[in-house]
Amino acid sequence: MRDTDVELRGSSLKGKHVLLGVTGGIAAVDTVRLSRELRRHGANVSVVMTPSAQKIITPLAVRWASQGEVITDWDGDLAGLSNFDAILVAPATRNLLASFVHGIMNGPLLMALSAARSRGTPIMMVPSMHGDLSSDQITSDLVIECQNLGANILWGNKEEGRMKTPSHEHIVALLGNMVNRNNTSVVITLGATQSNIDDIRFVQNTSSGRTGYSIADDLFRHGMDVTCVSGVTSVNKPDWITLDIKCPDPNQMLSELKALAKDKIDVWIHTAAVLDYIVSKPVEGKIASLQGDLSVGLKEGAKHIVELKDLCKGAVRIGFKFESGIKQKDLVHRAHAQIQTANMTATIANRLEDYGKEDAPRGWLVDSHGAHFILETESEMCSAIRSIIENNR
Repeated sequence: MRDTDVELRGSSLKGKHVLLGVTGGIAAVDTVRLSRELRRHGANVSVVMTPSAQKIITPLAVRWASQGEVITDWDGDLAGLSNFDAILVAPATRNLLASFVHGIMNGPLLMALSAARSRGTPIMMVPSMHGDLSSDQITSDLVIECQNLGANILWGNKEEGRMKTPSHEHIVALLGNMVNRNNTSVVITLGATQSNIDDIRFVQNTSSGRTGYSIADDLFRHGMDVTCVSGVTSVNKPDWITLDIKCPDPNQMLSELKALAKDKIDVWIHTAAVLDYIVSKPVEGKIASLQGDLSVGLKEGAKHIVELKDLCKGAVRIGFKFESGIKQKDLVHRAHAQIQTANMTATIANRLEDYGKEDAPRGWLVDSHGAHFILETESEMCSAIRSIIENNR
């Protein structure tokens, strides 16, 4: 791998030509990271730098990071008028916001923004400024006017008296969602579930939630409206996934899913490890210690995918099946049985024996006809899920 190369982490911007506008805020120092992150998700990047931005970071550094054209002044072929798939301005100064609103065109970036506005090209601006400036009523008015003109405004958090830009990962994730917007609604269950023995003890199965969040991230970047319904997790969710409903109890999770089903969700993906057996009679308070052996009664819990069968008619439904101690053909057979029993679109099946092994597949995708395909990596799994959604919508 060359020094200028990046490792691909996704395909949400594959084939997209993105114009990155850089203005004179101090956050321009992050242009190298942002350019490379855009490329990690497949974007072809061109950059326009204002004269003020060039005082903060050099065009040479930006060219190294973007591996694309870097426009620093007016040129004869007016490259800023190219038909880009999206324009991202980061950082966006208040001067840039005001110029965009009032139609000022004193450089190639504003020319590109004006052309994009007339074409309906997606525009995202990421302001960065002192907290007092961001709180000024004039700034608020400018932001509203920019939004009325079709621009998406992404603010970061206020830290050290400044409105700082979000992370480059966050910015690129939201850009992908904006560019690929398709209004497909998706609910993803994830994580482990637990059933109380008493008020401080519980029975719980094992699941980190990583797979569910990875799928949520991929579908979000590809333009879908994603809601996570999560049990107990041991990994952090992506910051840009804002709808994450916590339901550690399996019955609570099922109730939440039934409520969501009233909104006619387009896609359901069930990665959560739902307890097959729950405590039959939880004890209020705390069971006293040093009382000898303790017997805990368990009863069969509700099968979520079966309970939702009639409520989700017409939706794409993808289940996960986790087994142990069986051969591959039996794993596929059980996955197909799940599809038939719960009227699923497809199931992704895994074996405990394969979990965590470098040479083992990520899983087997089984469709409603019983056909099965090996998924070698998590990336392949996410691509397969998107293909199922696209082919069944």
